[in-house]
Amino acid sequence: MEIYQLRTFVTVAQQGHLTQAAELLHLSQPAVTAQIKALEEEFGVSLFERYSGGVQLTEAGKLILPEAEQILGQARSLLYRAKALQNQPKGKVRIGTIGVPARLKLGPWLSLLRQNYPLLTVQTTHGISVSILNDVRKKILDGGFYLGRNPYQNVSTVPLREIGFCVALPPAMAADLINADWKTLGAAPWLGLSQYTSLADISQELWRSQNIAPKLVGEFDEEATLLELIKSGMGIAILAERTAHRYAADGSIVLWRNGEVAISALLQFIYSSDREHDPMLAMLTKTLCEIWDLDAELMAQAN
Repeated sequence: MEIYQLRTFVTVAQQGHLTQAAELLHLSQPAVTAQIKALEEEFGVSLFERYSGGVQLTEAGKLILPEAEQILGQARSLLYRAKALQNQPKGKVRIGTIGVPARLKLGPWLSLLRQNYPLLTVQTTHGISVSILNDVRKKILDGGFYLGRNPYQNVSTVPLREIGFCVALPPAMAADLINADWKTLGAAPWLGLSQYTSLADISQELWRSQNIAPKLVGEFDEEATLLELIKSGMGIAILAERTAHRYAADGSIVLWRNGEVAISALLQFIYSSDREHDPMLAMLTKTLCEIWDLDAELMAQAN
């Protein structure tokens, strides 16, 4: 059974006449007859009854006709879909991610990207801000998320939002530190941060701004690890505001000054400035701005 045979069957059924159907299909009448006969042999039933004025569907033909029309409709839709894809951008984009995916709105963004550009393949690489920045500069990554101040002029940014950080305390230290000044906080044990975590630079900036040099306990590289160590009473550390408040709500940690923001850092999407007019980057930033409810034109002008 072929699509062209079904098309002939449906046309004959609609016209009720072999000659008229042949004219519409730009076929000879013997060719139309041969196609109908081939279908009848394959189906094992007669599709038409002949009479002096033309042809009419048999009962079997009446039952088969709606499904044949449906198949032809699906074939047309498939053809239109395939033609629409001819001009769709295609290729692979490599995106660096940091921290918690939900904080980046990664799911909604990549879903929209897939919806708008179905032939685009996305590859994500998880890391820390410093490594993402370096890989964007080296063009190992097409773009990525970065937390903090961008020190390079040849890296363009799409500012997304300020993320606040709170000082999280173990419950056992709360009585002494919940309303403490910075000098007192500086004398408390702080959890050390690996240079390979995005929080390291932010913590050091906070300590410099408050003129403290805390005694560090260990060296850790994940927010989830910090959280568990704070709960256990090992030391204090900064946590992203939403994470801090979520765990403070169940009493597993306590927030300094009831969750006062100690420092903020800008979450941004970064890419190499010499790709400013690259269509691939335009697709990434356009959809990203849509998800974050940002004005894409203003973002472009800012860079």
